[in-house]
Amino acid sequence: MFLKLNHQKLDVFNTARQFVSECYKMTNILPADEKFGMSTQIRRAAVSVYLNIAEGASRKSETERKRYYEIARGSLIEIDAALDIANDLEYLKNVDTSKLGETMIICFKLLSGLIKSETQN
Repeated sequence: MFLKLNHQKLDVFNTARQFVSECYKMTNILPADEKFGMSTQIRRAAVSVYLNIAEGASRKSETERKRYYEIARGSLIEIDAALDIANDLEYLKNVDTSKLGETMIICFKLLSGLIKSETQN
C-alpha cells in the first residue's frame, strides 16, 4: 500500500489480489454456521496466496523465492479442495463461481511458471 516494490508489478500478484476479493465475496454466501469453519479457512488461504507471493518476491535467494511461491500455490490447491466440499454440500448451487475459477486458474498457471523459472535459474 505504501511501499512501491517490484512484486506489485507482477501479473501473479495482481491476479492474486483479485482472487482474494473473489474468495471473500464467495464466502459471504456460505451458510452462517460455516462462518468459523469453511469461510474462515478459505479466506485465510486466499490471503496466504497473496502474502506469500509478496514475501517470496522480496527474497534474494532463488530457493527461498521458489519455496514461498510453492506455499502460495499450495494454498490455491487448498481452496480448490474446500470448494469441492462446498459444492458437494450444495452451498454453491446458485452461485456464479466463474470469475473465482478463472482467477484461480490464472494464478495457478502464473505461480507454476514462476516456480519453474526459479528451478531453471
